[in-house]
Amino acid sequence: MEITDVNIYLVNGEKLKAYATVIFDDAFVVRDMKIIHGNNGLFVAMPNKKTKDGTFRDVAHPLNKEMRKLIEESVLNHYRSQVEM
Repeated sequence: MEITDVNIYLVNGEKLKAYATVIFDDAFVVRDMKIIHGNNGLFVAMPNKKTKDGTFRDVAHPLNKEMRKLIEESVLNHYRSQVEM
């Protein structure tokens, strides 16, 4: 699976820095990934929704470490490039 496009939407939040949309193989899109500045630096949070009991559950997420790393590196590189502009 290949990431074919990443779009970054900057936010002026203290912890929330941006939203990302990622397109895979020019055929599948995942919207509303969040770029968050946490205690250990930037990370990518997958899109989620609030459940009836008040907890949050990811609606899309990678199934292995390799895919998570690919997504996170790509999204954060695009984010850094956009911030530098």
